[in-house]
Amino acid sequence: MDGQGSRNWIERVWSTIADRGRAFVTMPAAAASGPARAVLLAEALLSGRGEASGAALARELLTVLRGLDGGGRLIFFRHVAAHFAPDEEKLRAAAAAYLETPSTAQAAVLAEAAEPPRQELLRRMNHAQGGTAALVEMRAELLGLLREEKALGPLDDDLRHLFASWFNRGFLELRRIDWNTPAAVLEKLIRYEAVHEIDGWPDLRRRLAADRRCFGFFHPALPGEPLIFVEVALVEGLAEAVQPLLAPDEDGDAQAARGRRADTAIFYSISNCQEGLRGVSFGNFLIKQVVEELKAELPQLRRFSTLSPVPGLRRYVERSELPEVPVGTTEPEEAMRLPLLRACARFLTDTRDGRGPADPVARFHLGNGARLERINWRGNVSARGLAESYGIMVNYLYDPDSIEANHEAFARGGTVARGEAVELLLEDGPRGWKARLRA
Repeated sequence: MDGQGSRNWIERVWSTIADRGRAFVTMPAAAASGPARAVLLAEALLSGRGEASGAALARELLTVLRGLDGGGRLIFFRHVAAHFAPDEEKLRAAAAAYLETPSTAQAAVLAEAAEPPRQELLRRMNHAQGGTAALVEMRAELLGLLREEKALGPLDDDLRHLFASWFNRGFLELRRIDWNTPAAVLEKLIRYEAVHEIDGWPDLRRRLAADRRCFGFFHPALPGEPLIFVEVALVEGLAEAVQPLLAPDEDGDAQAARGRRADTAIFYSISNCQEGLRGVSFGNFLIKQVVEELKAELPQLRRFSTLSPVPGLRRYVERSELPEVPVGTTEPEEAMRLPLLRACARFLTDTRDGRGPADPVARFHLGNGARLERINWRGNVSARGLAESYGIMVNYLYDPDSIEANHEAFARGGTVARGEAVELLLEDGPRGWKARLRA
């Protein structure tokens, strides 16, 4: 039985348990409706002890929440955030007992007292059929509310805490995605692509051709739903621009030949698919595991590198007020090339007192142990690329022999590992300037 079939079987079992559990539970009176009914169901679910009755209550609660409008769910969220907190008296007593007699046993009592009942409520909601997906959707909605509804922060913290365990790397399955993958999954790739938009089925077919690879992480609780996926181009040499990688190409024989000749794997797009799992890290595991998969399949590959955007570069340059770069420039001229490349090098190597660069893409890759290898002029000339970073893109090189040392240096003091081409850009003397002018 495959993973999805196994999951469907488990879902049917839980559905049967929930059906039988209705005989052992008293549902809130029909007079209670809307958010009030959801609150009563949550309280009953948390206070209950039976497995079957709990499954029935969890299913009913999720059904009620799905039937509420946004305002009704907000009322429910507010109630759960405010009224399912730890018991202050028990927590105070446990803390005092631990301080008086520190021990492993007292620490366990303190930890139990400190855990909000909200977390147990969420665990029990997860027992319903489709519970994990419903909770992921709930957090996606919460994230959209937090700016105006600060009081929902504790509920978001609890969901993120639980997701960090439920979506632990040990539960994730790496799958290669190709043209034979079910259409429902392929449609989601088109929908979720967040870096370089996929323009329909022909574009997707090109990205899954013989000189391309695509891998995604999946979770058994979300069958058919990729959590994150990475697109890879198999090329010769270090690719410096993304448009050639995205260009149409119908010649299957040429694609296969390029794949066989390739010595470099370029990770040119990484897309998180589930907004509700924001802050739960998958990408670092994904890249490293895909590197191992590619090394095993294609032993001729010698380099593994990204071709990455620099989304914060324009804001940095405009704040720095570089005289060579007029504010609002949308199509940078060749005369701006060197000032912009040097500005990008400074932006991506500024450790900010040990915190690492301000750019989130840089922090992600450098934190994974990559090296800032090269900064590319006109790497992405799309409207988005020009608007974000004047078209500049960056290669972060994943060198298996130095990944761990780079990671440790970055984690301890924000030290940015960088290649010679970046060093030359950072030099104020003639060696750096002249070298880049000749490039």
